[in-house]
Amino acid sequence: MSFLHPEFLYYMLPLIVILFGLLLTQKESHATFFSSEVMQRLRVSSNTLTLKARNALFFLIAVLMTLALAGPVIKDGKIEVTAKSADIMIALDISDSMLAEDVYPNRLKLAKQKALELLRLAPNERIGVIAFAKNSYLVSPLSFDHEAVAFLLKKLNTNSITEQGTDFMSMLQVVDKSIKKDAKKYLLILSDGGDKKDFSQETAFAKKHDIEVFVLGVGTPQGAPIKLENGEFIKQNGKIIVSKLNDKIADLATKTGGVYIESVNSDADVKAMLKEIERHSKKKELKSEQIEKYIPLFYYPLGLALLLLLIATSSMSKRVKVEVPGLFVLAILLGNPAPSYAGLLDFMHLDEAKNAYKHKEYEKSAKIYDSYAKKSNHSESYYNAANALYKAGKYKEAVRNYEKATFDDKAARAKNFSNMGNAYAKMGDEANLKKAIESYEKSLKLHEDKDTRENLEAVKKALKNKEQKKQQQKNKNQKNKNQKKQQQKNQKKQQNQQNKDNKKNEKKQDKNNQKNNQQQNNKQDSKNSKGKKDKKSEQRKSQKPSEEEKKQQEKNGEQQKNQKQKEQKKKEQQQKSQQKSAEKKQKKDKKKSAFASAAQAEKMKNRMSDAEEAKWLKSLNNEQSTYLYRLNQSNKKKENSNEKPW
Repeated sequence: MSFLHPEFLYYMLPLIVILFGLLLTQKESHATFFSSEVMQRLRVSSNTLTLKARNALFFLIAVLMTLALAGPVIKDGKIEVTAKSADIMIALDISDSMLAEDVYPNRLKLAKQKALELLRLAPNERIGVIAFAKNSYLVSPLSFDHEAVAFLLKKLNTNSITEQGTDFMSMLQVVDKSIKKDAKKYLLILSDGGDKKDFSQETAFAKKHDIEVFVLGVGTPQGAPIKLENGEFIKQNGKIIVSKLNDKIADLATKTGGVYIESVNSDADVKAMLKEIERHSKKKELKSEQIEKYIPLFYYPLGLALLLLLIATSSMSKRVKVEVPGLFVLAILLGNPAPSYAGLLDFMHLDEAKNAYKHKEYEKSAKIYDSYAKKSNHSESYYNAANALYKAGKYKEAVRNYEKATFDDKAARAKNFSNMGNAYAKMGDEANLKKAIESYEKSLKLHEDKDTRENLEAVKKALKNKEQKKQQQKNKNQKNKNQKKQQQKNQKKQQNQQNKDNKKNEKKQDKNNQKNNQQQNNKQDSKNSKGKKDKKSEQRKSQKPSEEEKKQQEKNGEQQKNQKQKEQKKKEQQQKSQQKSAEKKQKKDKKKSAFASAAQAEKMKNRMSDAEEAKWLKSLNNEQSTYLYRLNQSNKKKENSNEKPW
């Protein structure tokens, strides 16, 4: 038998012996004033353990616990342990074309997520990172410290390298220099492929320097325009450029013995790529070590010490008859094993919930955390249940659990408010966006956090957009109402005008009729004044004027009809002339706007775009300080006027 930690025996046992030696040899305080006979009479009962006996038991307990701490073991042979790893170098394309949003959220962010997922899925592999665009830089050498690699990877963006473009040869040179020459090199490229159509030079270089290339294509064949941080799109010769996934890069992977896979929204592509790399790679042995195998014995002295502790703290008498069963029942009741058993089960349930969360079984995890939180009223369990519900897409239930979680620590409360804001924001309506802003502001008051601040600004923008859309819809509705009212007014005016015209015509007709009647009356009076003639002549004369009157009335009716028709024709001609004039105005306005837009387009062609001007300014600052390490020489290249500005 041997001890794994003998220093406990060397340093603690002497102190324990000295301490309890003084306690055992020291007399009781009252023994200095009274004799033993008097003490016997004064004691209520003399059957219990004496002070010396108890101290002796405590001394044995201390010795046994020290032995347990020293780690007594029995040697059980040796085991040889070897550490093997396939060194994987990740090359991340950070040119401006990776800002295209044909995949969510954009190509660069998706590529970084894929790289971080690979770090999580390959914890036992050495992984390094290279960033490349026109030139290439070593971000992190091969390392087992995946947290440090992930930290550096998250900080990469398109501004990390000032000179934009996509040069795969430069990146391959950095890979060759960053890994030992005699070792097999495995390279995973996360890129959209750039614009190059022939990769024969890169393929020849990779074969010559024993580099096996695996490519994860990020993007879509349909492509998308490249949106910069200021919201503008990259242009060339005044036209917006659309960047597409270049599938010709698959030749670089397949001809060097690797694999080409197009990215998807899930992590299935990363898992498939890791399987292919492990299948192709030959893991080299980094270190081997022999480890002693032991059989532990610490629980024997520890168990005996606990038993003696029960005896020392009990009221067991020195009589022969001892109620041992009663003592153990008392020990069981005092120990209260039922709550400890329940606690153990709770721990097992919580561990199950944690594992379910890791395996993305969020609803199962939420149920376990929620049931435990209701039983124990534990804030952290409410918080964990809320996180699981959030991942499961049940945002209302997540908010309820976040509200139940209360923490004393400011940082924990701030995180809780931040997550609550995320849940409100996911619901998306205007009221919940306002609540999300309130939660973010509460979180920032407690603890300043960059991600929370960015989320707050994003939600404010989303709320502003919603309010603007709502206002625009109101304005449209108001315009439609105003147009309807205007149309109704115009119709009323037209009707009133028609009524007025009809009244005027009626008045004119009445006047004409009155004139005709007066003329007839005057004629009749003149006839009567001439005197009476023969009855026959009078009858003939009376017959003639009646026929004339009829003819006159018919003529007047025809004149009125003709006059009405003429007035209607005039109105129709006026309406047609108004419509023609309105159409002519619209045509003139369209011609003017088309002429103005054409003139503006000609001006934009002769002028450098904002994106090109920004790239030109960045190229002047090519030697800025950075945490990236450049391993290759920058080759002077001929300027190409047709080269795309990414």
